[in-house]
Amino acid sequence: GLPGLPQASIPAILTAAGTTAAFATVWAAHGLYGFLAPGTAFILLGLVALATLAAALLHGPALAGLGLVGAFVAPALIDSPEPNYWALYLYLAVVTAAAFALARMRLWRWLALTAIGFGFGWLLLGLGAPASSGPEVFFVLAGFTLAAALIVGGLFYGPDRPPETLDEVSAAAVGAYVAEAAILAIATRHDPAALIAFTLLAAATVAITWRTASAAVALPGAALLSALVIAEWAVRVRVPELIAPAGATAAAFPDPGSADVGMHLALGAALAALFGVSGFLAQGRYARALVPMLWAVSALVAPIAILVALYYRVAGFERSIPFAALALLLAALYATATELLSKREPRPGQAAAEALFAVGAIAGLALALTFALEQGWLTVALALMAPGIAMIAQKRPLPMLRWMVAGAAALVCARVVYEPQIVTNLGTTPIFNWLLWGYGVPALCFWVAGYLLRQRADDVPARMLDSAAILFTVLTVTLEIRHSVGGGNIYARNSGLAELGLQASTFLAMAIGLERLRGRTHSPVHNVGAVLIAAAALLVIVFGLLLAENPLGNNQPVGGRFFNLILLGYGLPAVLAVTLALIAKQTRPMPYRAVAAGAAVVLSIMYLTLEVRRLYQGPVIGLFGHPPGDAELWTYSAVWLGFGVLLLLVGILLRSQPARLASAAVILLTVVKVFVYDLAGIGGIWRSLSFIGLGLVLVGIGWLYQRLLFPPRPQAVAPIAAAAPT
Repeated sequence: GLPGLPQASIPAILTAAGTTAAFATVWAAHGLYGFLAPGTAFILLGLVALATLAAALLHGPALAGLGLVGAFVAPALIDSPEPNYWALYLYLAVVTAAAFALARMRLWRWLALTAIGFGFGWLLLGLGAPASSGPEVFFVLAGFTLAAALIVGGLFYGPDRPPETLDEVSAAAVGAYVAEAAILAIATRHDPAALIAFTLLAAATVAITWRTASAAVALPGAALLSALVIAEWAVRVRVPELIAPAGATAAAFPDPGSADVGMHLALGAALAALFGVSGFLAQGRYARALVPMLWAVSALVAPIAILVALYYRVAGFERSIPFAALALLLAALYATATELLSKREPRPGQAAAEALFAVGAIAGLALALTFALEQGWLTVALALMAPGIAMIAQKRPLPMLRWMVAGAAALVCARVVYEPQIVTNLGTTPIFNWLLWGYGVPALCFWVAGYLLRQRADDVPARMLDSAAILFTVLTVTLEIRHSVGGGNIYARNSGLAELGLQASTFLAMAIGLERLRGRTHSPVHNVGAVLIAAAALLVIVFGLLLAENPLGNNQPVGGRFFNLILLGYGLPAVLAVTLALIAKQTRPMPYRAVAAGAAVVLSIMYLTLEVRRLYQGPVIGLFGHPPGDAELWTYSAVWLGFGVLLLLVGILLRSQPARLASAAVILLTVVKVFVYDLAGIGGIWRSLSFIGLGLVLVGIGWLYQRLLFPPRPQAVAPIAAAAPT
């Protein structure tokens, strides 16, 4: 070493150069000159890689990395017309064993993780091989065994770890091979050998976690992967199973679909029992709370998810009493586990386990209702879980439970995205149909769950529940309106004035409700929801009521004289828009209130105008009908003037500047109409009445402003000087 310069490991550098030369020599002899056969080159490259790993014991981690990369890349350098997958995966198992042994001796955790990553990549590359799954199954089993023997802390020859200490490398090593087994089972279409291997690794993960807590984080992952394997089989359609022999020869042929279903039912029951029973028995064995919580999570996830997957595969989301009985049995088992734990002496993590098992009981009851009733109840059952879990979270304030409530809401949203109708036949009954159950009940559940969660904290799960509650409330009312107006078809394209008027009124009413609610909760979700729903109402008003479905532009009848579509489409939204503007007077900025007030004024003018035309023209008020007469044109001016005066009086009483400005705009519109149109378009006495009425109104407004808004100030009177004494 020289002063001021880092020391260079000359032997390690020379060894690395020699290793690189050896790799290049063997590959050139095979790939460039054809001196070596593929099998010979493969063996020589493997020997060079293993020798490099062995030399890394003396020369350090840099050489270990070079040897590991060379060992795993070597098979890709050999071009063989007939690949031998058994030789490939046997070689990879030997290289993995060498890397794990070196990582264990030198405690190079990065080396073990790198070897696991390379092995995972080679497994993915071999999934498309035409050969059987035997070599891949062997490689996964061998890798898992090596990881358990050399990498998992506190087990066999693994590194020493303090009791109940979690180790991310141990969990990654175990979880990676369980994930490889799951991928292999799915990719081989549930080949029996692959399924057996996955089941063995899942059971081995439970056994390893029972023996040492270092790999406990991999346990919930194994439970989730078990459910995913069963779920993947459940949702996939196999064409051979759909083809059944008919006639007298049907009994002579085996039924692969029935055999497949029977095998997976047994496998699902075994995996559910494995994680459920072990998760309960593991409670009370640990001095730290986290490890028994991981056991409890595994006992909750696997049985519930596997039961749902099997129900879908066998019953197809139809009514099934046997599966309802299984769900009731599962709920009873979870309830019994909760009761037994509550009677024990308090132990770390026991309260969390009780809460999780109570959640399992609620989920089992909800699933029992789902399986026993008609289709579509799964959505309702998942929604009913939200307030139930939220109530448990009130008693056991665990962050995990709050996220489980949010997860239930997310599942319901995903189910609705998959099929918005919930069921295939909604019927034609208004309001009391499946939309009320499929959207209304979840909305109510989410409101209750969000309220319960907000009692402790206004965090992300609580806001997710509030968002879901607002969303399902909007969907409930919107789809009910569409179903009722469309005769039972929510996918109908045409939207009439009645539907748009109801939608606008609904949006405005919900915006009013959220404005009142956010004043109490101060929740940003309620704040944003109120703004978004008000914006949706504005869009419906502008593009729907004023443009697309305006009765002046079509020949559709509007109904009776006063109780008609005009009142529904313009009068009712105008009243609600005024209410929104008044409620937001103290809570919203001026632009928001101005838009609400402006929408109310425009809707009111439209209502008055269309109502006048209805009284003169009859049910069909389109402009393509009869032209307006003089009396009708004069009535427009009179009604607009009256409305402007009414706005002025309201503005004076409420001391509202926006109302007075709206009054000025309406009166100005009337003045323009009188001087521009009435002067030339109206004849006789109606023209005189128009100008006389306008003049009287303008004089009255001036007097009103002068007397009420700007009253004259009393003049100061000079004091009379006192008389001088005589």
